[in-house]
Amino acid sequence: MLIEIDVNNKKIQAKKGETILETLNRNGIKVPTLCRMEGFSPTGACRMCVVEVEGKSALIPSCSHPVEESMKIRTHSPRVIQSRKMLVELLLSNHPDDCLYCASNGKCELQDLAVELNVCERRISGEKIKAKLDQSSPGIVKDSAKCILCGRCVRVCEEVMDVSTFDFYKRGNKTAITTSMNKDLNFSNCINCGQCIQVCPTGALFEKTNFDIVLQMLNNKDTTVVAQYSPSISVSLADELGLRQGKDVNGILNAVLKRIGFAKVFATAFAADLAICEQSAELADRIANDENLPMISSCCPGWIKHMEQSHPDMIDLVSTTKSPQQIMGALVKSYFAQKEKITPEKIFSVSIMPCTAKKFEAQREEMTHKGISDIDAVLTTRELLKLIKLFGVDVHSIDEEMPDNPFNTRSSVGKMVAVSGGVAESIVRTLNYKLTGKELSDLKITKLRGFKDLREYFIKIRKQQIGFTVVNGLKSANKLISEIRDGKSDIHFVEIMACPGGCVNGGGQPTCNDVKVLKNRSKQIYDIDDKEAIRVAHKNSKVISLYDEYLGEALSEKCIKQLHTNYTKREVLL
Repeated sequence: MLIEIDVNNKKIQAKKGETILETLNRNGIKVPTLCRMEGFSPTGACRMCVVEVEGKSALIPSCSHPVEESMKIRTHSPRVIQSRKMLVELLLSNHPDDCLYCASNGKCELQDLAVELNVCERRISGEKIKAKLDQSSPGIVKDSAKCILCGRCVRVCEEVMDVSTFDFYKRGNKTAITTSMNKDLNFSNCINCGQCIQVCPTGALFEKTNFDIVLQMLNNKDTTVVAQYSPSISVSLADELGLRQGKDVNGILNAVLKRIGFAKVFATAFAADLAICEQSAELADRIANDENLPMISSCCPGWIKHMEQSHPDMIDLVSTTKSPQQIMGALVKSYFAQKEKITPEKIFSVSIMPCTAKKFEAQREEMTHKGISDIDAVLTTRELLKLIKLFGVDVHSIDEEMPDNPFNTRSSVGKMVAVSGGVAESIVRTLNYKLTGKELSDLKITKLRGFKDLREYFIKIRKQQIGFTVVNGLKSANKLISEIRDGKSDIHFVEIMACPGGCVNGGGQPTCNDVKVLKNRSKQIYDIDDKEAIRVAHKNSKVISLYDEYLGEALSEKCIKQLHTNYTKREVLL
């Protein structure tokens, strides 16, 4: 039902039941806010979105107040602007004065509001917040001095990720946002997903950077520095580089990384094809022996850490296949090193990922053998952008290049693992071929695509009905794991991605909370699958050659040693 309200002396249509802010946004009227997040119930905590309503003595928070018939609203009256300005000045009164060195400089919402409201001087002086910089986590740095208590990280961690690492601590002017018992992040149940970084409006949360060590190694003449980049990176860079949003910049990225100084550049999509082949063989083996089913995906390090600490009794169900990042890292330090006659110690392997949890994964004990790590440093997409700007590479004039041998070929599913459902769909294609010797008549599996929290697909292969489930985000994953524990599931494979939407929405991607951008990235990935000639992992010629020349068949002794791992119960302070 539509009702009419007056906003800034202009009649507009409002939907009964929606909030004032929703009506204003729908009609193109911008009102600032710091605590609100799209899709979450309003809290009215920051009071930045206040408006003046005729007949009301106090200013009204537009995010939580419903519209009413014949309401007269002023969104930018002198009183409203003065209130917002005062709120920003109060927030700045005890905020650190280190904007030039802040990780969020130029992309800080508090900074933007100060400019918008013409806050040009410090009229209110408060005692600066004194807080220890928490650098204990391998993926995330927490700077409590810059926290404005908006509560976004608390809500996304609890309501979206279902992890609940953060909460409000103490009261009054001593209120802070911290972990259980006010301990460091590394002692908490944080899974390093980085979704808190994506929603933080200031620089209170940011990734732990490997930027300097990478620069140092690029200038070390005694070291061969190689780079690999995630399948999702190439569709999330374009907008930040001034190119068409969602454009696949795969060829440009290869050339840019070479220009920066990496000796070799590999696409992790090749390793994703190999991971699909190994997981398909592993799943076929489990189905044949009717053991450890359903098999649960292992490519998401955030999910793996959560599994270890929250569902350790179910670890045997997790696939032993390493993630594509770690598979590529292992191959670089073994197969590539042998071919190039380079000792593994002389190779510095850099991984460029959309995910802060990949930093945690790279330093896991299981990923280091005889003192040599599969991956030496992980950069997020945001760190890559800084690297490109630092070296002054003009992406508009550079000629596209291919990735380097011997990992320079991929199928479309090597890219498709970047989206939620992509791993499951890729495994269906290869599993069907492995068990029947035939390709699916229609490779596109619509039931596994989209953004629903839970998607299911059943396929009859030979005489057996095999079930696949895709879980989008950890909240639904926890529910499904409980059902599996209770024996209620009739599925054989479960794909779980910690970040909603998959790696295209990873915590290390360019900060963006626009669902349209996320969907555009996913669409670009699926467009690649529709257009390319090789659409199954088992037909990647370079993967076939690697098996023939080096690995043997899938699940061979060498594959188990280099491409597989295991996980154990992880004790954390909850």
